[in-house]
Amino acid sequence: MTLSTIYKLSLIAFSCVIQGCSSSCPVLECWFVQEKSGRGGGFPAAMNQVKSLLHIRTDTQSQWTVSGKQASSDINPDRVYYVTDPAATLCHPSLHPARGSIEKPQCEINPFQPQPSTIQWAAALTDSALSPIYLQADWFSASLQGLNGQMTLSSIMRAPTAAKDPNVILSVSSKKASVQFRLGEPVLLDCQFWLDPSSSLSGSGFAIEWRYQFRGDGRLVLAYDGKTDRLADNQEEGATLDFAALHEKGNASLILQEAKVRHSGTYICSVYLPYLLAQVAVDLEIIEPPSLSIYPSPLPIAVPGQVVTVQCDASGFAPLSLELSWEFIGADGKSRSLGAGSVTGHRQGWDGTYSQSSRLEIDTASLGRGGEVTCVAVHPAGTRRASVTLNIIGFSTPSIEDSMAMVGVALVLYGLIKLVSWTFTSSDEAGKQEKKEK
Repeated sequence: MTLSTIYKLSLIAFSCVIQGCSSSCPVLECWFVQEKSGRGGGFPAAMNQVKSLLHIRTDTQSQWTVSGKQASSDINPDRVYYVTDPAATLCHPSLHPARGSIEKPQCEINPFQPQPSTIQWAAALTDSALSPIYLQADWFSASLQGLNGQMTLSSIMRAPTAAKDPNVILSVSSKKASVQFRLGEPVLLDCQFWLDPSSSLSGSGFAIEWRYQFRGDGRLVLAYDGKTDRLADNQEEGATLDFAALHEKGNASLILQEAKVRHSGTYICSVYLPYLLAQVAVDLEIIEPPSLSIYPSPLPIAVPGQVVTVQCDASGFAPLSLELSWEFIGADGKSRSLGAGSVTGHRQGWDGTYSQSSRLEIDTASLGRGGEVTCVAVHPAGTRRASVTLNIIGFSTPSIEDSMAMVGVALVLYGLIKLVSWTFTSSDEAGKQEKKEK
């Protein structure tokens, strides 16, 4: 049994799990978005947005039922589509919330115009100047995101001219819209694509492109021409693909060997076919909790009323969102807040991580016999704590325990004095009695 056969059987089994081995899926509510006609003069095109429905089936041989073609009264019948998706990607559970749920998946449909690509690593896909007759049809693109960012999906669909029964030709998906990785870990950004094997575009080759974007900065991470089996020369160091899985299963996931702070941003996975393009975006955040240290450590012994200065340094964290505060736990076990202290600005290190400090002046007048001073750092990667012991000698106001101890000592001393006095008194009386007898 070949790997491709195993993959096809796995795909069928996966479809059965999602659909309960049914040929239809729940209806998808979408927005159909297109440019309004009649606007020009160099002004930005106005957009028209109307409600739409997608009825989904996975079996190309099954017939649509009459009940499946009934639409709500507020939806234009021209915007009700009957989509055939053999890969069952549109049947993913995150795209179909429970009945009555307030949260809805995001779904948008747009008209799509097939055109040849001009980028270097995809130009070979359309080396012929003639467009195939296959492209003379109505084309649509659908962009979807599941509940809680569980899935992001882009599909290219084709329907005969003026028909409402499009077939999914190309699907590109990612399991999650956003992911987090710790600093130094290997990173895997999921991207899967499926091509309808019955399409005339099947077997004509493909190209993969990964691009990075962050706050207006963009760069090419990796590009691969699957038709000629060549990588672009200017790929980023440490970035690669699993080429065996790419050709056998359509697994175009990006692998970064070691997570660095500069990797945080949005990554766009683009899949090129002859005249077609579909892409999904994945947000990557590199997180690392802070390391805490307190100075001085240990703290010097203090007397009541003395002001003790202590500093907490948080270093090596990313992203820069951090909240520093102080707590004090007394000898009685009770905890109280000492505030945030004087917090410095962020400092960025050579590796892109950040550091920040908090300086606190502690008035020991109200802290009794001392206790534990704790620096608390709240960060998206987790909360960290560091503690140091504060010892206070001398007394301002005796505690109940101190008073009881002093009473006990007084009673012991009183008992000793009485014992010594009784001993000497007894000795004197015995001496006097002996003298009288003589």
